[in-house]
Amino acid sequence: MTAIKTDLCIIGGGSGGLSLAAGAVQMGAKVVLVEGHKMGGDCLNYGCVPSKALLAAGKQAQATRLGGFGVAGHDPQADYAAAKDHVRNVIATIEPHDSVERFEGLGVQVIQEFGEFISETELKAGDHVITARRFVIATGSSPFVPPIPGLEDVAYETNETLWELREKPGHLLIIGGGPIGLEMAQAHRRLGSDVTVIEGMKAMGKDDPELAAIILDKLRGEGVEIAEDAMAERITGDAGNITVQTKDGRSFTGTHLLMAVGRKANTDRLNLKVAGVETTRAGVQVDASLRSTNKRIYAIGDAAGGLQFTHVAGYHAGVVIRSILLGLPSKARTDHIPWATYTDPELAQVGPTEAEARKTYGDKLTVARFEYAGNDRAIATGKTTGLIKVMVVKGKPVGASIAGAEAGELIGIWAMAIANGLKMSAVANMVAPYPTLLEVNKRAAGAYFSPKLFENIWVKRVVGFVQKYLP
Repeated sequence: MTAIKTDLCIIGGGSGGLSLAAGAVQMGAKVVLVEGHKMGGDCLNYGCVPSKALLAAGKQAQATRLGGFGVAGHDPQADYAAAKDHVRNVIATIEPHDSVERFEGLGVQVIQEFGEFISETELKAGDHVITARRFVIATGSSPFVPPIPGLEDVAYETNETLWELREKPGHLLIIGGGPIGLEMAQAHRRLGSDVTVIEGMKAMGKDDPELAAIILDKLRGEGVEIAEDAMAERITGDAGNITVQTKDGRSFTGTHLLMAVGRKANTDRLNLKVAGVETTRAGVQVDASLRSTNKRIYAIGDAAGGLQFTHVAGYHAGVVIRSILLGLPSKARTDHIPWATYTDPELAQVGPTEAEARKTYGDKLTVARFEYAGNDRAIATGKTTGLIKVMVVKGKPVGASIAGAEAGELIGIWAMAIANGLKMSAVANMVAPYPTLLEVNKRAAGAYFSPKLFENIWVKRVVGFVQKYLP
């Protein structure tokens, strides 16, 4: 065994772990990174990157199919295997940035083994025993596969295996109507597969229902079957002929099955009990500073049991680096964290939805709305299906919901405003280039101020006085 003593040991080479390693080593800390699988984690290899690449292929196919703007559409010659090649090329392009070579070049000691705690102060990884001043668990999450009777006898895909599939599914069944399920539903439908989404409750159930309806209507219009309140009870069949039976008596048959019902934190192999680290059903039990029940050990990203987004893991890295390296108090917050579903149109959210905000703020809440159909750029590009809602309390945005083109980009303005405690006037005062979709945000801010300006009797009286009496 080789003994290693270091300032910081990071377990997991995904988004959060890599961000933390790069920052810490460049700030002068001695850093060991332990990764037993692929550098870049789920996001690069199985999640954000490949899914957006496949969505781009589907979007290209759909543009060819529909035509428009004076250009005739026609049936695309979609090559599923070639689309998967595009996915692989995208991953390969990004891989060097997350590679062992790059991080060793920065000065990080990378150990390519799985780690497990052997005491409250030691981690074993292969032939190495690592003692560190601080440990950070950044092991991410994996697909959660529920124990549906019959599933163990049927071949199925998850987001980790789907990318190896080279033959286009004839009819893809997807259990789970959340972001992963719906993104893959639209991508596969546009590439020529029949698709059925089977959701036990409501599709996009965590999002604003008014905005979620915009997305669901678009997918149904493209031929995606979305069955809601359809709790899977039994799965039967074999390769190429799979049937999902639901508790209400419905059945759905397809050629392939994708499980997309959620994710679970990767903590099982860490031997956390020996380390004195408590866990919950969601992940590692942490306080506001992301420190576990062992003061030497922190958890970030999906492993911390909160919001499961790549950008949250990166944000968490910034939170703990302040505490671990600089000895300064630092707490994580969630009110300013945005997220997006990259269907076409997109759906994005930051802070509470309208219903959540009404429950919290009651009569103090004002909801400003603006429809994409009133935006000149949306009209010019044929992207008029969409809506933005901004939840405002005492002149400050507390949440925003956007369904429409580039919603994932547009939500950034509201995330910045909420993060910095800005007022609605900060967005209203912004000068957006014309014509851009960015004006949707400015017009939403304007919708908040319009009643105060145009329906205020005192404003009218002041204007009248100025026009009558001032030279």
